[in-house]
Amino acid sequence: METHMTQPAKQRRTRTPKLVINADDLDHIEALAEGAMQRNPALADRLLDEISRARVVAPGKMPKDVVAIGSTVTYRDETTGLEKTVTLVFPENAEIAQQRISLMTPIGVALLGLSEGAAFYWDTRDNQRRTLTVIRVEQPESPSDPTG
Repeated sequence: METHMTQPAKQRRTRTPKLVINADDLDHIEALAEGAMQRNPALADRLLDEISRARVVAPGKMPKDVVAIGSTVTYRDETTGLEKTVTLVFPENAEIAQQRISLMTPIGVALLGLSEGAAFYWDTRDNQRRTLTVIRVEQPESPSDPTG
């Protein structure tokens, strides 16, 4: 894959935001991507691409403003101006009625590893490309946290 450090303004492309992934989640995420290869190769490829460009960090080094499994994220659809708050979870914990969305959905893959302020594109199921901006990221309270 070729990368160009600078591009003329007229050829400007949307820059891909930096990603950070929790090392503790990496094996599970990779296994889900591998398992999805038969059922949904496009989604699996996109997830593997995201993993390959992400910086993997130890749980204690995970920035608080980065979307990880279990994070609650508020994002804005730049086309409609609507904001939505969801929690990113593994597929086995997904519950759309409770706004818990699976990593193994197009929006789940798009959100993983992004930080507050990042803008990214998302292709809807009816093939519309939308730009979404991460407004706020909240991490779950740790069960071992005495203040929680």
